[in-house]
Amino acid sequence: MISPARIAAFDILLDVSQGGYATDLLLARTASLDPRDAGLAHELVLGTLRRQAQLDFLADRHLSRKKLDAPVRIALRMGIHQLRHLDRVPAHAAVDESVELVKRARLKSASGLVNAVLRKITRAPAAWPDASVELSCPSWLLAQWESEYGAAAARKAAEAALEEPGRWVRWTGPPDPSLEPTEVPGCFRVARGCEPPAGARFQDIGAQSIAPLLDLAPGQSFLDLCAAPGNKTAQALESGVRAIACDLHPRRLETVTGCPRVALDAARPLPFSARFDRILVDAPCSGTGTLARNPEIKWRLQPESIAGLAHLQRAILRNALKHLKPDGRLVYSTCSLERAENQAVVDAVAAGTPGLRVLQTVVRLPGAAPGDGFFAAVLALV
Repeated sequence: MISPARIAAFDILLDVSQGGYATDLLLARTASLDPRDAGLAHELVLGTLRRQAQLDFLADRHLSRKKLDAPVRIALRMGIHQLRHLDRVPAHAAVDESVELVKRARLKSASGLVNAVLRKITRAPAAWPDASVELSCPSWLLAQWESEYGAAAARKAAEAALEEPGRWVRWTGPPDPSLEPTEVPGCFRVARGCEPPAGARFQDIGAQSIAPLLDLAPGQSFLDLCAAPGNKTAQALESGVRAIACDLHPRRLETVTGCPRVALDAARPLPFSARFDRILVDAPCSGTGTLARNPEIKWRLQPESIAGLAHLQRAILRNALKHLKPDGRLVYSTCSLERAENQAVVDAVAAGTPGLRVLQTVVRLPGAAPGDGFFAAVLALV
């Protein structure tokens, strides 16, 4: 028999290879599993995706042909990840069940190959051919980070993307022994081995660091232009603002509560006659600051994709600024590490917007700051 965890992980990784999103699929398909099986499925899916380049290199050393059917490649990746990185998984279980997964996928002829390759895998240190394989990061992306932040910071960011991210929550209740305070007010790290109190909302510390830049106060009018799933809107509402939450996708807006909601395309002229005291543009982006949490991004993203995102981001920011009060404040943010989506967008919009001032910019790099990577620029019209 194959464990429910390995079946779920294998099927999810197949769907991810066809364009699915790992976190969404895990949430949907592990809810009915025993907690231990659900935990193993999460580790198998996300760990395999994080270290994909390493796992392929280790497999390819023992293969005469590198082109494999997707189920075979995925079974090898899962098996090697277990053998090298999961101390509590017996080697025979990792090998035998990987073989059975290939048979289940109706590729019985490849089962001998999978068995032979996995039995040659050890935990001996590997001589990686280059930094891209060692850090399991596309070479073009790693080079881009090195150019922007320097080799040491780029390496730390790539290393951080190989590790399971910490767990942070938003909590405004009484002190709780499961929660460790952080430098962001209201943001707490969940202590290892603990579960947060009921009512705490999981939200990365990097994401929670954005709303304080708005300098929110009771009674202010606040526009959250790319609000779904609503965590930053909820954080802003703690300040007593009068909020309107917007997003392109009506279904995603269903998770936003506590204020009026408007489905709109922020890249087009906005349907508001009023101006706002505070505006948040948490723009759609490549998400390269969240690779530990969303590792499939690094295997899908292409350099040309970033140019398209930057065009969209500039349009959204220009539209938002038209609805900012002269004495107001707008925060433009992304969870991307790419300059083209961050400072370059702000510079391009500022060059064509008379009276626009950049009051502050903030860059959070994984490996240097806790949590996901973020960029934020605080803007004002004078």
